[in-house]
Amino acid sequence: MAKADWHHLYNTKRWKALRLYQLGIEPLCRLCKQVDRITAATVADHVIPHKGDVVLFFDEANLQSLCKTCHDVTKSRQEHRGYQQGCDANGMPLDAKHHWH
Repeated sequence: MAKADWHHLYNTKRWKALRLYQLGIEPLCRLCKQVDRITAATVADHVIPHKGDVVLFFDEANLQSLCKTCHDVTKSRQEHRGYQQGCDANGMPLDAKHHWH
C-alpha cells in the first residue's frame, strides 16, 4: 500500500484520540528512560511499523511514547539497522537483538 493510501489515517479523530491516550498513559519518552534521561514524549510511535495495516495502525498495544528526537533519529536508525543503539550502565547493549547478546 502506498504512503498516500494510508497517510490520511493520521488525520482521523480515532487516531488523534488514540495518540492523546498513549501520551497520557506514557508521558515520558520510552527510549530516553532506557538511558536514564527524563524527556517529555510528543510522538505516539508504532512499535511495529504498520505499513498501511489498519488493524496494526490502531492497535494500542503497538504504540509507545517517544520524544521527537528519538522518533526521528533513534527509531529510524533502529529500523535501518535492525536493533536499537545504546548501552546500559554496564556497557551491555539495550536491545536483545543486538549481536552481542
